[in-house]
Amino acid sequence: MGSSTRLDLLRLATAGSVDDGKSTLVGRLLYDTKSVLADTLDAVHRASVDKGLSTPDLSLLVDGLRSEREQGITIDVAYRYFATPNRSFVLADTPGHVQYTRNTVTGASTAQLAVLLVDARKGVLEQTRRHAAVLALLGVPRLVLAVNKIDLIDYDESTFEVIAKEFVDHATALGYPIGSVLSIPVSALVGDNVVDRSAHTPWYVGPTLLEHLETVPVEPDPHDAPFRFPVQYVIRTNTAEFTDYRGYAGQVAAGTVRPGDEVVVLPAGLRTTVERIDTPAGGLPEAEAGRSVTLVLADEIDISRGDLIAAAAGAPAAVDEFDATVAWLADKPLRPGARVLVKHGARTVQAIVGELSSRFDEQKLTSVPDPDSLGLNDIGRVRVRTAEPLPVDDYAVNRRTGAFLVIDAGDGSTLAAGLVGAGLQVLETDRGGTGGAQAPTGTPDLVSPGP
Repeated sequence: MGSSTRLDLLRLATAGSVDDGKSTLVGRLLYDTKSVLADTLDAVHRASVDKGLSTPDLSLLVDGLRSEREQGITIDVAYRYFATPNRSFVLADTPGHVQYTRNTVTGASTAQLAVLLVDARKGVLEQTRRHAAVLALLGVPRLVLAVNKIDLIDYDESTFEVIAKEFVDHATALGYPIGSVLSIPVSALVGDNVVDRSAHTPWYVGPTLLEHLETVPVEPDPHDAPFRFPVQYVIRTNTAEFTDYRGYAGQVAAGTVRPGDEVVVLPAGLRTTVERIDTPAGGLPEAEAGRSVTLVLADEIDISRGDLIAAAAGAPAAVDEFDATVAWLADKPLRPGARVLVKHGARTVQAIVGELSSRFDEQKLTSVPDPDSLGLNDIGRVRVRTAEPLPVDDYAVNRRTGAFLVIDAGDGSTLAAGLVGAGLQVLETDRGGTGGAQAPTGTPDLVSPGP
């Protein structure tokens, strides 16, 4: 019964434009679910009184950094943990300002659901549509549109319906099924339809935000997918208990592994079997996606940090050229021929972005072919050539081994989030191919990047 009584975990992210009340909404969730320590709550009450407020400023429960409050914007991704009797939650609260769309990519990369806020007085904005496009690109399966500050428009049903329809139309054009998008009228400040149902919206018959979060189906970790295990660390020791011990530590990215399973080590292509699965608490009969373990293999083969241990059946191809979709996160534009670093799992290799196939206009939902460059927050299709083969999956098949980062070789800054073969349905262009990973074509001639 142990596993059946364990609470489900929902990973969710929030996003919205500046001043839409996102921090207050998250604070309201924490406050009304009694997920705040007494001393923290006392500090918020005191700070609210000092500001001359008659009610607690719940945004202070989220904006814990003084620099954030001084600037009036949230500048990082804040992770919050809370639970109800029905489910536990990991919430990634992302910033709303347009310069920080890259943080939304970070927060939503593992989310199973995203809550997008809009101000009921302003409706769907440019940043709302941009966030929806990023969430669709990342494969976040479910969206909630929280039409906040509904109290400031006197709980007008018609205004809510207009906003909800516009957003649902945009989301479905991005590929979301109708049933995966829910719109809820809320007031984070007052608490309408956040945790408790509001008497001010008798025309709304759907669930409150918390009711939806507690009951929405959770997409499971890919336990049944082909096994994937990026090697984070090689453990070697020689003690009385362990003679010539060699283990490979990391987190199972997909699938399930058991002693006796045949695996292949990529990119070298060496085959062996799993001898045992070690943890600090002892051995395991199996390890599933999300579990951090150390694998001991039957044969002594050359494995190092950055290698991928995969199921021998259904292993990915190690390729040095592939199509991908990138969300460009840097101020300096991306141009064809850019020499960069690509970080895939724990492996970092030199690469060239050879071709910019298209750029997606998230406002008009159109694709612009053969752009000269990609700028900050642009989403586009590119062709990547790497100096060493990488064992990549298509992102649509495996989000964890289909994702990569593009890094500036000079200063180490992150330039883009990349998804192998992934694309929005409106981003696809007819170029005679599927856009997925391609067979190896030989190592490209790359010179060493700058220091």
